[in-house]
Amino acid sequence: MDIETRIRQFREWLEEWARGLYHGMVSHPAYELIEQEAEDQEDAFLLACFPDAFGIPSPVSYYTAELLPYLAEEFAQWERRMWDRESVLERKGQQYHF
Repeated sequence: MDIETRIRQFREWLEEWARGLYHGMVSHPAYELIEQEAEDQEDAFLLACFPDAFGIPSPVSYYTAELLPYLAEEFAQWERRMWDRESVLERKGQQYHF
């Protein structure tokens, strides 16, 4: 094995290691925060549209019921997610307490 091959292999290993370090320290936590914030926004939207799913009467529900065929899959996931939480503020509190 000549020196050029060993240098190329070391450079490839170093690039892969640096990419993994960047992903683990910078990229991955950012993606997690963005996904959590998007999920929170979706939860707020669905709660505003379908409060009667949790026993909160709303005159808007008559009009938002037309959205249900388009949001059926998201609605089932959202309902499951909301029932699993102890409170709506629990998730926001977790962002500030590691």
